[in-house]
Amino acid sequence: MMLGMSLETFTVFHVVISLIAIASGFVVVFGMIAGKRLDMLTALFLITTVATSVTGFMFPNHQITPGIVLGILSMIVLIVALIARYGRQMAGAWRSTYVVTSVIALYFNFFVLIAQSFMKVPALKALAPTQHEPPFAIAQISALVLFIVLGILAVKKFRVASAAGQSTARAA
Repeated sequence: MMLGMSLETFTVFHVVISLIAIASGFVVVFGMIAGKRLDMLTALFLITTVATSVTGFMFPNHQITPGIVLGILSMIVLIVALIARYGRQMAGAWRSTYVVTSVIALYFNFFVLIAQSFMKVPALKALAPTQHEPPFAIAQISALVLFIVLGILAVKKFRVASAAGQSTARAA
């Protein structure tokens, strides 16, 4: 039992918060590209992404797995994103730092979504049973390229409002 839940219930809880993190993360990134802060959705994205990593560490493991390594990397990126966003208020270079680390955190979650989909969805598992086949590689490379493009656009377009008290950003 984890957090008073059976492993099955805990897994569903973990998946639900992961999907919320991914969905809200895409909205936040597209908001950045549109020059908008989306403060409430940003908080939802960051909280659920941290929760995804934290709950991921709670699954029973007796060794270091690629998922644990990715979870550690995700937590490092998220700490930097939180510092840049809330601690440094995205001032100066912290704006780009926040954007890049947010996109990386979303990418990590999406990377795991693809891997888990190829492990759990029968049609995808048939295409890449060991996750070393071309369909899996194509999906992961396509996702990486997508996130690089989104990250570049977000860094270029997202600007923090300079006047104190403003809660929106202006497009560049």
